Amino acid sequence: MATQRQKTSCKERGVHTWCRANGLDYILGVAPTTTLRRHIEGLEASTKARFEAAPQKDKLRRFKEFFDGAASWSRVERIIARVEVGAEGPDTRFIVTNLKTRNARVLYEDVYCRRGQAENHIKSWKTHLAADRTSCTKAPANQFRLFLHAGAYWIMWGLRASMPRRSMWRVAQFDTLRLRLIKVAARIVEMKTMIRVHLPTACPAQDILRLVLGRIPRLVT
Repeated sequence: MATQRQKTSCKERGVHTWCRANGLDYILGVAPTTTLRRHIEGLEASTKARFEAAPQKDKLRRFKEFFDGAASWSRVERIIARVEVGAEGPDTRFIVTNLKTRNARVLYEDVYCRRGQAENHIKSWKTHLAADRTSCTKAPANQFRLFLHAGAYWIMWGLRASMPRRSMWRVAQFDTLRLRLIKVAARIVEMKTMIRVHLPTACPAQDILRLVLGRIPRLVT
């Protein structure tokens, strides 16, 4: 864990400078500047012209890497630019890294973007499943609540993974699944050997719910 002095030094010199000084690999987003954009003006223009010459459904994405740095940096760094053009126009992002073993596309799509996807998983757990509500006065109670929220996360993940591949439910957020698919009125009948849940005949998305319930493994007792 970084000390307060290290954190202050990190802010002054830049995160990547601190990582390099401490022997850490890094891949970080960097704000576009006039200096950085000067390297990709030609690539942006050619990518836009190529997309307009042959419009397609998907966006056209190209990459370029170079070495440059801001005035406040202690040295030049490896910069990777992702240039993307679609119907909405061009969009360019920059990342800085000290990784040397992979090409620009792999570093951006398979390393940097997956880090962002990991943050989305945390967001789903905290925001859509309210896992950050650890308001109990004792630590064991809060730990147990986190355990229950973790179980809820995997249930929702399994539910979404059971959806048809090309359906909108396969990429829906957890709160969408909860509000539009799971949160429906039901009649519960308790019997000696089982509990039956009767869903209404006018249940929204009834067909997809029946399909998914058929795919989920049943508990055998």
